[in-house]
Amino acid sequence: MKYMDTRKRVSCGLSVFRKIKGLFVTGWKRYKSLYRKSPWYKKIVQIILTFILLFIFYLFLVDINFLWLFGKSPGLASINHPQQNIASEIYSADSKLIGKYFRENRTPVKYEEISPIIINTLISTEDERFYKHFGVDIQGVFAAVKDMTHGKARGASTITQQLVKNMFKVRSQYSTGLLGYIPGVKLLIMKSKEWITAIKIEMFYTKQEILTMYFNTVDFGSNAYGIKTACKTYFNTTPKDITYEQAATLIGLLKATTTYNPRVNPKNSLKRRNVVLDNLQAHKIITKSQCDSLKQLPIRLHYNLESNYNGSALYFREAVAESLKEWCKDNDIDLYSDGLKIYTTIDTRMQAYAEEAVNKQMRIVQRNFDNHWGKINPWQDRNHREIPDFIENLARKTSAYKILEEKFPNDPDSVAFYLNKPHKLKVFDYRLGRKDTTFSTMDSIRYMERFMHCGFVAIEPQTGEVKAWVGDIDFDSWKYDKVLSKRQPGSTFKLFVYSEGFNKGLSPCDERIDQYIEWDVLEDGKPAKWIPHNANGIYTGDTMTLKAAFARSINTIAVQIAREAGIPNIIKTAHAMGIKTPLNETPAISLGASDISLLELVNAYGTVINDGMVHDPVMVTRIEDKNGKIIYRHKQEQKQALPYETAFLMTQMLMAGLTEPMGTSQALWGYDLFRYNTDFGGKTGTSSNHSDAWFVGVTPNLVGGCWVGGEHRSIHFRTGALGQGSRTALPVFGYFMEKVLADDSLSKYRARFPNPKQTISRSYQCRTPYPPIEPDSMDMETDSIAVSTDRYINKDSLVSEK
Repeated sequence: MKYMDTRKRVSCGLSVFRKIKGLFVTGWKRYKSLYRKSPWYKKIVQIILTFILLFIFYLFLVDINFLWLFGKSPGLASINHPQQNIASEIYSADSKLIGKYFRENRTPVKYEEISPIIINTLISTEDERFYKHFGVDIQGVFAAVKDMTHGKARGASTITQQLVKNMFKVRSQYSTGLLGYIPGVKLLIMKSKEWITAIKIEMFYTKQEILTMYFNTVDFGSNAYGIKTACKTYFNTTPKDITYEQAATLIGLLKATTTYNPRVNPKNSLKRRNVVLDNLQAHKIITKSQCDSLKQLPIRLHYNLESNYNGSALYFREAVAESLKEWCKDNDIDLYSDGLKIYTTIDTRMQAYAEEAVNKQMRIVQRNFDNHWGKINPWQDRNHREIPDFIENLARKTSAYKILEEKFPNDPDSVAFYLNKPHKLKVFDYRLGRKDTTFSTMDSIRYMERFMHCGFVAIEPQTGEVKAWVGDIDFDSWKYDKVLSKRQPGSTFKLFVYSEGFNKGLSPCDERIDQYIEWDVLEDGKPAKWIPHNANGIYTGDTMTLKAAFARSINTIAVQIAREAGIPNIIKTAHAMGIKTPLNETPAISLGASDISLLELVNAYGTVINDGMVHDPVMVTRIEDKNGKIIYRHKQEQKQALPYETAFLMTQMLMAGLTEPMGTSQALWGYDLFRYNTDFGGKTGTSSNHSDAWFVGVTPNLVGGCWVGGEHRSIHFRTGALGQGSRTALPVFGYFMEKVLADDSLSKYRARFPNPKQTISRSYQCRTPYPPIEPDSMDMETDSIAVSTDRYINKDSLVSEK
């Protein structure tokens, strides 16, 4: 079919060509007859008119791409609706611009936002007859031809023609057809298209509109597209406030954005700026004294190269971009070029407090970690032996190793030599931020693997809106987001165990015994026993309420509740409350042995505070297109995941972590939180070998969670005294909430948990009396929540172990 269509088009084209040829031959015969009878001066006029008519006819043929000889040109639709890459902007909930997504960093401005200073500078330098021509400056073309005959080649492009180059890129994005393969003809065709398109633009737009489009499209170098971005990049100013010397510098570099770049080539830029200032004087825009005075000024740059990673909340912005992928795909939207305005839930004040809290606490954690391990390598197995080839295996996954392996195939010695060869690089440092050093690739891996990491997120439970998000200690060094990474939650998972227990009719005041317990399981298809232990390895034999057991995080009692409630039911409840990750259906899940992310865990805790109603975390509230039209608005959707009574009782359980003796959240009393008439609750968690330390803190209007650990599970503290959740993760929440509550502009987060909204059928106000304080008990550890060597014992080899 395509072949037949092509034949028809060729046949039609030849038919049209024959008709035109016939008309041309007839017209040419008549013209020759008249030409022979005319006097000499009329013959000259006729020759000029003939040339003009033939040239116009040629331009017409180019524009319609006659017989596919000239290639396609920009059509009227493209000219009336020009497309350009515009950066999408991300705004916080408190209306602050926090960053951009872009390929070309361009933010459009209106004509009224552009100072006459830079408009006059542009016209006097690039196109002094701008207001007189119709897109093509005939006088300028003849002047350029004249100069070329004298060996002084110069351009004759008008501002409108330059706009065509910038906006439509006829020299790169449009073909020159069959004739374009002929040497020398290609340039003529491209120039012809520029003329044609420039004339069309002049027909459809005013001079002000053309200037505005030009200033919004032109490339000023340094990834600064458009005058607004250029003013900010080079001088930290705006197009409205720009000065003559700044305008002359920017317009001067348009001649060659690298040669006259004020940062890269300051001497060239200064000379070029002064030429532009002389030009302004020649056109009487400034006086001679002004010109002389301005030329004495040095170029004072306030250079700030903007990238996709400028601004704040970098991990959050990456998460937003990832969350919008499907929406952009479904709606044929390009996040990086369509000029969207994305309004997010993040609060810049709370974000700053979160980043400050993480930095403050992680400096302490890192110092403790370095002192704890000293010169010993921390990547060790469960038996405290260094893992062989740990660093070498990590090196094999790097791009440097892959490049060297391609360069030196079958030559491991050369690969090893270059991997161990020192070179200059920048690495993360708490004191300097980034420091210059000399490391080999292997040394840099060893250095970076000794850092502890952190993730923190805060969510409003009633709305699901994310208010603060810190993905790790340094975005430039570690792009992997610890809010989204999945690790074992330890005892923070007990929220779901006890929630399902309450769904089955249990109450906080019911009692259980802290005692030895075993669970028949299958391991590798063989019968075995799983024997959970408390973090300190002790069974006290005490009878205690479920409220006390939850507050003290007693593993044996949590396992008893899990067996009564049923593991499948607990998993179902966890998913209903907001956990998205598939969970392993094993008894050990009751102590948090199945990986989940910090984001989904904190959101699930919010379900309890939100009276049992669940919703997904919300990061974006609305999106506008480049014209300000709302094209997306978040619709609040939530459903009942827990009965109200269960949610209320679990809130009381979380509060018990601060009020019950030996509650694992009691360290919060050490922070300045309790003079703002605000209630708190929380739960700690620590996984096996202290690899993952967690804390989720709750208040009536805000839930915050923190994870602390090594990049790899084998890197961790060796003792709970340093590695448990109450010591490493809880302080981040404490520091964060201190700042939030002290900020009067965030006073809505000061609140008390309300009285029950309906009759609660089960008792919950029981409280364990505090025992007499003994001197030796002051150093007692309160975080008894680690999943300590959960043992699967094969019945064939050992019946029981106590």
